Amino acid sequence: MYKKLLFAFSILLLWTSLDAAYYLKESKRTKSKIDRMPKGKVADMKRIPQNPAYYANQIKPFSKAKQAKWDKAFNKKYFKPWTIKKLSIPKKDFGWEVRFVTKRPIYKAKGSVIPPSVYKKWIKNANYKALDSKKYKAITIRRTNVKALPTSSAFYRDPKRTGEGFPFDYNQNSALHINIPLHISHFSKDNRWAFVQASYSFGWVRTTDLAFVDTAFVRQFKNGRYAMTIKDNLRLYHHKKSVSIVKLGALFPMDKKSHNLIVAGRDKKGRATIEKVIPSRPYIIAQKPLAFTPKNVALLAKEFYGEPYGWGGSYECRDCSATTRDFLGPFGIFLRRNSSKQALDGKKIYIKGLSKAKKKAKIIRDAEPFRSLLHVPGHIVLYLGQYKGEPVIMHTYWGIRKKNRSKLITGRTIITTTEPGKERSDIRENSKLINTLKNIIIF
Repeated sequence: MYKKLLFAFSILLLWTSLDAAYYLKESKRTKSKIDRMPKGKVADMKRIPQNPAYYANQIKPFSKAKQAKWDKAFNKKYFKPWTIKKLSIPKKDFGWEVRFVTKRPIYKAKGSVIPPSVYKKWIKNANYKALDSKKYKAITIRRTNVKALPTSSAFYRDPKRTGEGFPFDYNQNSALHINIPLHISHFSKDNRWAFVQASYSFGWVRTTDLAFVDTAFVRQFKNGRYAMTIKDNLRLYHHKKSVSIVKLGALFPMDKKSHNLIVAGRDKKGRATIEKVIPSRPYIIAQKPLAFTPKNVALLAKEFYGEPYGWGGSYECRDCSATTRDFLGPFGIFLRRNSSKQALDGKKIYIKGLSKAKKKAKIIRDAEPFRSLLHVPGHIVLYLGQYKGEPVIMHTYWGIRKKNRSKLITGRTIITTTEPGKERSDIRENSKLINTLKNIIIF
């Protein structure tokens, strides 16, 4: 890590003498209503160390060969949308959004029902008869949301029921970093949206947030040398104007000859251009794969701690699977969009059906700190190591189920044991995380 930072710093000194138009600087996420959500606390958050550095010395480093293998696989999956000739979405995943809005009532955030006349317009605008009629290659030019239907409108199940209102907007499919390769299937009827497939998600992206790539661009961008942001909530500027927030885990190619960082720009005709980027500090980005050391895992994990829960990457935040994906990415490990898919991305060890004590013992014995995930249907967490014989995890956790079926909302990325809230008498025993954990996923 130290050598890479020195290398980056030397490049930074070189770049400061150049007239570059794009700058990557430290910044902050825009505050929003997600910051006003309840943030309940449990005893774990006071009883066990909350600094990831405490657990970092428990890691076992990757062999260079193994990490290189993972990183090679990462790059192949990342750029896959530029190699496919048509959409490659499983049939069971395709069309879920139409089924979702037509089978049961959907609601606005304040509880009023969205009438069929509205959602039928969304479906009509989706222009699904044109599926795969374009087959263009493109790239994101800023961080962007991926929508289930071509509209910025949110829709929910009944907000009066626990876990079915804000922030669980079912039109928020995912969020994509800047510099993400895309396959464009077709456009909405109003041409404001493109139906895209990215490496880890698919759905509707605003056409203003992407640019079309050609063979020459792909050749220069997909060059085999990549860096990733290792500090969260950076911001990209162009002539002092903000272009995009840049979250930890965003990839930037490094030009082979000049070593400049590259970002995709867009010309007046919507075509992608190669632009040079100057980072404001050497420690905000590093060449991928980052060495898997105690210092580096602690440095990255701390960036996620305390971030509000953002369903599908909404409000410039993350949900549980986005946190695990962005943490492991700089180390060369590729993860897909949601927890169920991520549970298939590594070596799986089943722990379902074991007693609490046996589950904990098996996690401590078999899971690898900072490079293993623990999975329960609907939730995934990063295993940090142990504290006084208890497995410790970091996870972006919405809340803990109570006996009355409501939730104690934690609403952010926290560090706990596998029994958060065990000190409370109102927590539902069968819903406790330790009782529902199903798999250990090892990388």
